[in-house]
Amino acid sequence: MSLEGQLHDQKSMRSVTGKTADWTEMAKDCVAFANAVGGTLSIGIEDGQTLPPPDQRIPPDLPDLLRRKLAERTVNVTALPNVATAANGGQYIELTVPRSTAVASTTDGRYYLRVADQSKPVTGDDVLRLASERAALPWETQTSLNVPRSDAEPSKLQAVVAALRASDRVKPSVKEKTPDELLDHYQMSQGPYLTNLGILCVGQRFRRAQLTTAPVVQFIKYDEHGQKVNKLVWDDYLLNPMELIEAVWQEVPDFRESYELPDGLFRQNVPAFDEVVVRELLVNALVHRPYTQRGDIFLNLHPDRLEIVNPGLLPLGVTPQNVLHTTVRRNEHLARLFHDLRLMEREGSGYDKIFEVLLSHGRPAPELIEGHDRVQVTIRRRILKPEIIDFIAKADEAFQLTQRERIALGLLAQHDALTARELAAQLELPSIEALQPWIKRLLEWQLVQSAGRTQATRYFVDPALLRSHDFIGGTTLKRIEPHRLLALIIEDVGRYPESKIGDIHKRVGLEIPRSRIRRSVEQLVRDGRLKSEGVRSGTRYSLP
Repeated sequence: MSLEGQLHDQKSMRSVTGKTADWTEMAKDCVAFANAVGGTLSIGIEDGQTLPPPDQRIPPDLPDLLRRKLAERTVNVTALPNVATAANGGQYIELTVPRSTAVASTTDGRYYLRVADQSKPVTGDDVLRLASERAALPWETQTSLNVPRSDAEPSKLQAVVAALRASDRVKPSVKEKTPDELLDHYQMSQGPYLTNLGILCVGQRFRRAQLTTAPVVQFIKYDEHGQKVNKLVWDDYLLNPMELIEAVWQEVPDFRESYELPDGLFRQNVPAFDEVVVRELLVNALVHRPYTQRGDIFLNLHPDRLEIVNPGLLPLGVTPQNVLHTTVRRNEHLARLFHDLRLMEREGSGYDKIFEVLLSHGRPAPELIEGHDRVQVTIRRRILKPEIIDFIAKADEAFQLTQRERIALGLLAQHDALTARELAAQLELPSIEALQPWIKRLLEWQLVQSAGRTQATRYFVDPALLRSHDFIGGTTLKRIEPHRLLALIIEDVGRYPESKIGDIHKRVGLEIPRSRIRRSVEQLVRDGRLKSEGVRSGTRYSLP
């Protein structure tokens, strides 16, 4: 059973039975799903639970009642209830709401959209945006140019097929498909024709130009007086979006620049612009742009910053204030292809990654501005505190920080102190209570200190700790150095040949994350220092 999110929600039986039935709320959620990409509601499972009560039985007339009540309260919404039985024997209703071919609303004229795990109201001009962005047939799957599927450019098709077959994100059954079947599977073709997505990714150059909204990228460099000193343009439609990302990164010479920072007796090279950040911003610009709107993607390089300007507004439901926690996919099929090609994370964690990398490199967080017809992201070149780089690297090695913890620690390390309210605002959180998953363990490990109470609580990193990396805490194998862990595993396997990875984990130390044990074992196998027999969970390891 999946948890509540963009495509799924759970409702108690009380919401559809007896005097507590709230049909208005049910209609709202169904309209929100229909206006997004569809979804399911599991009715009969309480919030926070994954299964219904084992003795729960669905009244025979309830599915028909659901259909009738929702039909009376919604417009352009299809509700498909089905009685399902969970693993514990309890029954619940799986209500499927497909994506609507027209704008859905309640009968009293209210519009909603599913954003992350909430059904948000759509008001004012956003109603017009909803209507324009949600054509009955998405731009990606249209075949209006009538380009035969045989007209695909062989080299581009071969490159995409080879990359998909080499990706560990693609199921084996999909990798076995022929190139023609892969085109259908990824919505790049439909019947005898290539779709707009197919033309964009594997079509010939002149066909891509006929799309009129195929992406064009311009790189413009300015000096300290605001004068243009260099310009590179990719406007010949030779490259598909995947190739554009690589070309921009490789052909802009300024992306090769780096700083030299002191690191003890040595010097450490830090890139002026991190490759992960630049690639993520390019991916976001290409995948989330509205392909029904013309406009070039601009990379404006100033002496102190890089600006990425994308035509169109943010997807409906996403704002500069909630971008860290909200996932809305404007081009679903292009996002799926990029995900399977390992060019992006489909879960919306790309912007989180940008925050993490910038903050852990001692730079300010990215600045997102939404104009009337464009979105601009600015990343600063200057490193505010060089000591943060080594500090977060050492802290991560010692404590295996999560992405959220690295972001929070980077923010606090850059500031003298932040109150709970200020930190929640920086992390775009709705309340100070939501801070706990971000800083709880940092406080326990004394990486972060606090003073005060409630909203006036101040969080800060001790400047002496930032300089010395003298982490406080008891002795634990969590901080074991990589080479010592490898030696420990070899010693254990030597004593207990043909051991499974779970047994190795127990003997070496359960406080070490299992994922780290697995990575170390795989490294030893690659280096020929261990041999493996069996597959998956039955794999056993011995000395060669």
